Amino acid sequence: MSQLFVVHPSNPQPRLMKQAAQFLQAGAILAVPTDSSYALVARLDDRHAAEALRKLRGLDDRHHLTVLCRDMAAISQFARVDNAQFRLLKLATPGPWTFILEASREVPRRVSHPSRKTIGVRVPNHPVTLALLELAEGPLLSTTLIPEGEEYPLNDPVEIRERYEHRLAAVIDAGACALEPTTVIDLTGATPQIVRRGLGDPETLGLSHD
Repeated sequence: MSQLFVVHPSNPQPRLMKQAAQFLQAGAILAVPTDSSYALVARLDDRHAAEALRKLRGLDDRHHLTVLCRDMAAISQFARVDNAQFRLLKLATPGPWTFILEASREVPRRVSHPSRKTIGVRVPNHPVTLALLELAEGPLLSTTLIPEGEEYPLNDPVEIRERYEHRLAAVIDAGACALEPTTVIDLTGATPQIVRRGLGDPETLGLSHD
């Protein structure tokens, strides 16, 4: 059965977070809370992480996975960002946004989109996720925890543990979070394109809903 780490949502216990980070170091997949919904995460440098995450979600290799970063500096390491993109990212982060950008050479080929060589990046605004990123000493590969064949993400850690008890190493329980995934914006074209509307309101970034 999956390990359950029950932590305070705004001040997670360091001992428990260190134990959760050790699961990641060992190559495990965890379910963690974010500022949008619960997500599945693994170490970016784990050779089997991308395949395992896609298998859990029932996704093919053309679905963008997301690199969770601690800050803007980490984003610039894993994605190519020009000045206009940087300004938009700075306005939006941290927050419930995923931005699709051209992947840098630091991103393994197995992780980026196979034909476009792009990657999703984001900086979450959740103390638990940020604490885990700090302890992991590097970015995490992630995907929204939407069960295969379903439309909405899961946000109840107890239900997540029950449904994935033999497929996840651990679940970090910080209570329920939002039921909406992030808003996804593609920045690889001439103008930003809203790919998926989620928790983030595009108008707060000066972008139209249309």
